[in-house]
Amino acid sequence: METRILGEDLKVTAVGLGCMGFSHGYGKPVDVDQAVKDIRAAYDMGYRFFDTAEIYQGINPDGSTNYNEEVVGRALHDVRDDVVIASKFGIAAHEGSDLKVDSSPETIRRSVEGSLKRLNTDHIDLYYQHRIDPSVSPETVASVMKELIDEGKITHWGISEANEDYLRRANAVCKVTAVQNRYSMMYRNYESLFSVLEELHVGLVAFSPLANGLLTDQIKQSTFAKNDLRNKMPQFKPEALKKNQELFNLLEEIAADHNATPAQISLAWMINKKPYIVPIPGSRHLNRIKDNLAAGEIKMSADEVKQIDEALDAVPMSDVFSGTKVKKN
Repeated sequence: METRILGEDLKVTAVGLGCMGFSHGYGKPVDVDQAVKDIRAAYDMGYRFFDTAEIYQGINPDGSTNYNEEVVGRALHDVRDDVVIASKFGIAAHEGSDLKVDSSPETIRRSVEGSLKRLNTDHIDLYYQHRIDPSVSPETVASVMKELIDEGKITHWGISEANEDYLRRANAVCKVTAVQNRYSMMYRNYESLFSVLEELHVGLVAFSPLANGLLTDQIKQSTFAKNDLRNKMPQFKPEALKKNQELFNLLEEIAADHNATPAQISLAWMINKKPYIVPIPGSRHLNRIKDNLAAGEIKMSADEVKQIDEALDAVPMSDVFSGTKVKKN
């Protein structure tokens, strides 16, 4: 499996596994024992980069809480030294249509201790601020990250949904290894940040690289299970599925040229665009998890990537989910 470096020295597989969906966001959580088996199966396939967060949790049928970090920790405990585990702090709660954020030093300290316990590990390889807290300066957050690195509780840190100003200010205090931003063929807003990432030697971990599954071209319906976040996403409305048909056709054409699937092309496009981009697609299906990993082996020339960019600029697309708003204090 191809590997790449995030930041200065964090070696990861070219495709990581987003583990959120096993416990959170897509309806009823996967049975814990089954989720553990599936994540371990992903390791056996070749994945070495796994992403979770303290806020990723759901309710099991028996009423107990399904903590995604615990599932990831159980699955990877005996191969801990052979994997990179990323987790996140900073989202205190979901409040209606908004996120309540808290990146105060005290909260960060509580969060990292909780995550270490749930993951059953003595360190976290990549610890992200999950969302920027407007009430806490980037310098303050970065100072706490430096302390945690010095204490050995984390080895690298990053910022999710980072902008240039926040990234520069934080990086000046404590070297940032990666930003984890939304990025896909349908959401390219952060391409304006690429030059800054290159200047500062910061990696981009792309979440929702398949537009929450739409770019697999396997979703033909507009309603999902109860509590599935996609029920409220604009790209899954019936009219949107029709509007995106030309995009699906484009993906099918490119996929045929590479003997690949549309999902693999969606991932390979960004992997081949920049050497510091690592997508972290998630799935509950082992066949798709395996296919996603194989996208890291697909080679595209710079000219082909440019041609795909130009085609994406021209093809009609629906609106796409761009994230939950942070609640203002």
